Amino acid sequence: MTAFPLAAVGSEPAGGAEILEVVVATAGATIATLVLLGLGIGHRNGRVHGLAKLAAFSERVSGLPGWAALPVGLATGALLTAVFGMYWDISLHIDDGRDAGPLANPAHYFILFGLFGIFASGFLAMVLPKESPGPTAIKIQEDWHAPLGGVVIMACGAFSLIGFPLDDVWHRLFGQDVTLWGPTHLMLIGGASMTLIGLSVLLIEGARANAATGDPDRELSWAVMARRAALPGGLLLGLSTFQAEFDFSVPQFRFVFHPMLIMLAAGVGLVATRMYLGRGSALLAVGFFLAVRGFLTLMIGPVFGQTTPAMPLYLVEALVVEAVALRYIKRPLSFGLLSGVGIGTIGLAGEWGWSHLVMHQPWPAELFGEALLLGLPMALVGATLGAWVGARLRAETIERPPLLRPLAVVAALALAAMVAYTLQDDPRGEPVRAQVEIEETRVGAQREGDLVLTLDPPDAAKDAEWLTLTAWQGGGSIVEPLEEIGDGRYRTSTPVPLHGNWKSLIRLHTGRELQIMPVFLPEDEAIPAKEIPAPARFERAFVAEPEILLREQTGGGGATWVLAYGVVASIALSLLILIAWALHRLPAFARAPAAGHGYGSPPPAETLTAPRLRRRATAATS
Repeated sequence: MTAFPLAAVGSEPAGGAEILEVVVATAGATIATLVLLGLGIGHRNGRVHGLAKLAAFSERVSGLPGWAALPVGLATGALLTAVFGMYWDISLHIDDGRDAGPLANPAHYFILFGLFGIFASGFLAMVLPKESPGPTAIKIQEDWHAPLGGVVIMACGAFSLIGFPLDDVWHRLFGQDVTLWGPTHLMLIGGASMTLIGLSVLLIEGARANAATGDPDRELSWAVMARRAALPGGLLLGLSTFQAEFDFSVPQFRFVFHPMLIMLAAGVGLVATRMYLGRGSALLAVGFFLAVRGFLTLMIGPVFGQTTPAMPLYLVEALVVEAVALRYIKRPLSFGLLSGVGIGTIGLAGEWGWSHLVMHQPWPAELFGEALLLGLPMALVGATLGAWVGARLRAETIERPPLLRPLAVVAALALAAMVAYTLQDDPRGEPVRAQVEIEETRVGAQREGDLVLTLDPPDAAKDAEWLTLTAWQGGGSIVEPLEEIGDGRYRTSTPVPLHGNWKSLIRLHTGRELQIMPVFLPEDEAIPAKEIPAPARFERAFVAEPEILLREQTGGGGATWVLAYGVVASIALSLLILIAWALHRLPAFARAPAAGHGYGSPPPAETLTAPRLRRRATAATS
């Protein structure tokens, strides 16, 4: 049940956790779930009063209904806890390799507590209301109606938590997968990221409940400002977690994915944010994102002494979105498409410059053509999806053009197609070999040396996206480009560790081909795998990266592989359908705000007649 094992060394388990740790983790999760169920049932039958008191306190300090305020506060803390644990966990695995077990890694506790907190916040939102919280509520029993947002949040939390036991099962079936983009790893981060949509729905339901009492501006100003910054900033954080391999400079996939993922996150997050939360909200979201990611960078790097992650900027993209919104915010389709064009051009240029300031692997000129060819469409796809989400969240004040929904479906299909296309390698080039000479800079047990490589053919690295030294998991991480010193000759710019648990590799990425040449790999008894030594002179061939980076895997293909992927895909698709249904349901009960009311707040329910409500519901679902 290792959360994000980017590689493995030594004798630590390589095919799932020890049974004792599985038992202990299962017992702890069972106890926590039973306690949560007990609190919820006790609240519903009136025997437990603590939840009602906490909800009342949350209502007083925020101005939102308690059944929304308490879960939102809990979910916010839980999400920050989980994202801190995730980035710390990745840095630990990069620097130290595989851990001894899920309970031996301190970062795992932050991830587990955070994800369980998300699940608990959704559960509390569902059980707290004693009366129906609004027209979008889901009927559980005759006297129990749960907020729609609570249902979505709980589903997202459950989706992430299921990823933990499935991750252990995955490792037992197929060994360790050494990438963040393993199926069960994506469940962990994907569910947490989608929680922000559930929180948005819950907050809208809370605002509508306030309006129904005749006090649409009841939410306190600090809570409004926090919602306008933290909610969309959290969405940017969630969408950016998929870029983490690039942030740590250990990507296992083509370089073009990095600009593509940034364009997608900016398109979805910033366009939806600006439509839903109004003027300046895109900039507030970026400010919150930079503050939190800056804190994570400070803690993980200088404070904990681990590999320091880089991060995207998003500021240029936010300025583009705010500028386009000045004229087109009331026209969701035009706003989305024009924002997408701006993000995919001006925003892409901004991120390009930023990469050369802060990223371990800045974007090279060789990447430009492909980045524009795929980055601009990805920005358009993201912005279209963001416009659809934002229009449904702000249904009170924005008319939704009939084309927006089918275009959003097309955008989702285009997203899947572009990801599938970019995942495909195309090893058409001739085999590459390298003659290596090691100039030792340290001998003995801590052996290190500078490498001089002579490539065959000499032009093998021409127009390469990267030709780098990567050394990791021996107590740190080194990622450095090689220096060209002649025709087909390259030299490392820093001493290469050739001892202990270090894995020292030369990586070559040209076009759609990712190749790797091991310089030194330690023996790994748990796989098992023999040591690949580094003599003073040697010649080796570059091979496809999975042959080295995925050497911990023990299987692949066949019926078991298809079944495993099918199970994970089915669970993921179910969650996405639920979220889409919730966003579709939300505007069915939207009401236009009365003059003088707060942004996005509907008028009191008694001012709307039943026929008007029916007409709005019919129009929203047509």
